[in-house]
Amino acid sequence: MTKINRRTLMSGAGALTLAGVAQAGFASHAVAQSVPAVPTRPMPALARTHDTVSLTAVQTNRPRVALTFDDGPHPQNTPWLLDILAQYRAKATFYVIGQNARRYPEIMRRIVAEGHEIGNHTFTHPVLSQLGDGNVLREVDRTQQIVWDTVGAVPVTMRPPYGSFSHRQMRMLFDQRNLTSVVWSVDPQDWRRPGVSVVADRMVRGARPGAVILAHDIHGPTIRAVPAALDGILAQGLQPVTMSDLLAWPHWGPRGLRYVAGPAGHYQG
Repeated sequence: MTKINRRTLMSGAGALTLAGVAQAGFASHAVAQSVPAVPTRPMPALARTHDTVSLTAVQTNRPRVALTFDDGPHPQNTPWLLDILAQYRAKATFYVIGQNARRYPEIMRRIVAEGHEIGNHTFTHPVLSQLGDGNVLREVDRTQQIVWDTVGAVPVTMRPPYGSFSHRQMRMLFDQRNLTSVVWSVDPQDWRRPGVSVVADRMVRGARPGAVILAHDIHGPTIRAVPAALDGILAQGLQPVTMSDLLAWPHWGPRGLRYVAGPAGHYQG
């Protein structure tokens, strides 16, 4: 059973408001894709199944790391990334911005169909530490609803944009919504565009059992760095898995629905 290191769960707020500030969502004029809707039913509330308020890494002896990608889905880069992950049989967690998730529902469905996890990255990518509790919950709730309506599953973790989220806010979100706040332990600072080889090297050097690796699927150079990063991570005997798998939580995904692949992929009950 995986054990969570409470020193990483409840580390100081200064460590969570990280110096690197990732770019917010991307501008795109692509036309929204038209896909069949998931059967309409009320969005379930998350049950209290653990006491993990927040984390930057997971203490475990199992040779696993969490690959996480923020700010998508992106109409070109995310499908490209999914192709690479499939080739390596690697799993990842996509922390999606709600307005982008709403724009590209078919990509959302492909993410889930291929065994990856979706996390909540707010609706508009604001600095949450500057918002009141009501506005924080609205940002999170809108994205929860969009993900539920699109793929029939509810995210169980939330990543605060820029890592800027106070401990009081983390506790509030956990108490109000049963959502764990996930930051990261490895930041290649790909948003600074230091170069493909630099991004890959930083991801590999930071990889160790229980690591949470941050990247962004809105940047083309990051996607080009992923094969080399995966080669290096796998060479260390580490397996990229979803956040829920790293935490040894129940499998994340739709309940009672089966994805039918194809040009008009959809869910069937």
